Amino acid sequence: MGSRHPFRSACFLLALLLFFDFPPSFSLHLSGSWKTTTFFQFLAKFGFQKTNLKDRSETQGYIYGNITTQLDTTSYVTLAVLDRGYFLEYYGNSTVLQRAAACTAMFKKIDSVAYDSQCNDGGSQDLLRKIPCPNGKLCPDEDNPRNVVENFQFSFHVEDLSQPRFWYLSFVACYRDSNCSWKPLEEEFSLDYDIWLVNGNPYSKNQNPLEYQFSFDNQDTVEIYLVFLACYMFLTPLQVYAVMRQKHPVTKLFTVGLIFSLCGVLLNMFHCLKFAFDGKGVEIAAIIGGVLDICSQTLLMLLLLLLAKGWAITRKELKNITLLFSVWALYGLVHVLLYVWDLTELDVIDDIDAYQTWPGWLMLILRIGIMAWFLFCLRATMAFEHQKSKLEFFLHFGAASLVWFIYLPIVALIALQVPVLWRTKLLLGIVYSANFLAYAVMAHLLWPTRSQQYFLLANQVDLGDELEEFDEAPHNIENRQAPFIRKNSRSLSDSDVFSTHDLANQRIAV
Repeated sequence: MGSRHPFRSACFLLALLLFFDFPPSFSLHLSGSWKTTTFFQFLAKFGFQKTNLKDRSETQGYIYGNITTQLDTTSYVTLAVLDRGYFLEYYGNSTVLQRAAACTAMFKKIDSVAYDSQCNDGGSQDLLRKIPCPNGKLCPDEDNPRNVVENFQFSFHVEDLSQPRFWYLSFVACYRDSNCSWKPLEEEFSLDYDIWLVNGNPYSKNQNPLEYQFSFDNQDTVEIYLVFLACYMFLTPLQVYAVMRQKHPVTKLFTVGLIFSLCGVLLNMFHCLKFAFDGKGVEIAAIIGGVLDICSQTLLMLLLLLLAKGWAITRKELKNITLLFSVWALYGLVHVLLYVWDLTELDVIDDIDAYQTWPGWLMLILRIGIMAWFLFCLRATMAFEHQKSKLEFFLHFGAASLVWFIYLPIVALIALQVPVLWRTKLLLGIVYSANFLAYAVMAHLLWPTRSQQYFLLANQVDLGDELEEFDEAPHNIENRQAPFIRKNSRSLSDSDVFSTHDLANQRIAV
């Protein structure tokens, strides 16, 4: 059995995922257009870091940008920047069918705290802006030009003194009339926007480029990718050397999975580094990187199942191979479903991760079931095997594989208790650590100097050829006819004299 079939399956998986039309993720540099006929438009969810009172201007969050229209109009709509406490009610009422009732309900709670120079001069929080802004001028609500980032039309300064928090950015086609009542806009026009959300002072030269553009929940992800990129760049060349030294189906399959891991980390790293500079990154690179991560994990699982059944170690041919590939394909499809669900169906407004959805729970249950089957197959294989070196391999292999199978369900349960602002980086770090350690342990177990002890399909050494080469060596030629004299023998018969060539032939015959 070669590695070409899993490789083809992985390529098919890559093509299948790229076939889906994924919506762009909510980048932190927002640009585009919005028509007021679309009543409500959610723009972004962004985690702002905790503000340090000793260095307030450098550690607070900033939202700034330009919002204009090409039409000459005096009508306006509203840009809202809200924390979760105000946003959930506001967002829930956006689905009310009667737009007049929707506008009133959406801003009922916000009106009690939102500052407005005409309608609520005593408001304590700066949450709303009238948009569009006049071309080349500040937005009407910007009464202090010094607070606005240079060359932009509006700015919000976000301070969270107790802890990091998520803030939500959105457009809604509502406006205040002369009586300070909220009304839906009936006029149709298009807004062009260019908005930045950052952690830190835009004027500062001491910004941390690996955190400035990132939401708090995604900070430190660049460092995680850098660490594991270095790890995989160290391990992969070693494994490529090993597979060139020992061309074996097991090592070939293992090397393909390892290369997929390296490429996945590399593409995610590229996306994050570009994101650090422009706030957008390369979305297709991140998607392909995720696809390659899935391919890597599914190929590793296939390899573990094959070895548990004794392929290439205890037996050359496997029974029930259709069942094995069916289970493996099912797990791969569920993993794909979870990935697609995470990209297309998971509401970014909800504080849940992919493992808290029904595809996530299905994948975890299936993984536990496959783990139980893996242990059953491994136990049966070890009962069939009697060679000590192979049994030792199966013991080490089984222990390492069991840790890899069980870690994800445990981590998913622990993540339920972790605040969402720290959950993403925690899951990312643990998943990458577990996968890399699994590959490192397998690389150690499958290293040629070790695996030649238990691989059935390894190239066998022809001892007869080696003896012939030894016999032809120059230092043996002159001794080829030298007799061997038995001790205490007075005369030699023909049977008493034999050459080293005869000795070699006898050894081979034995």
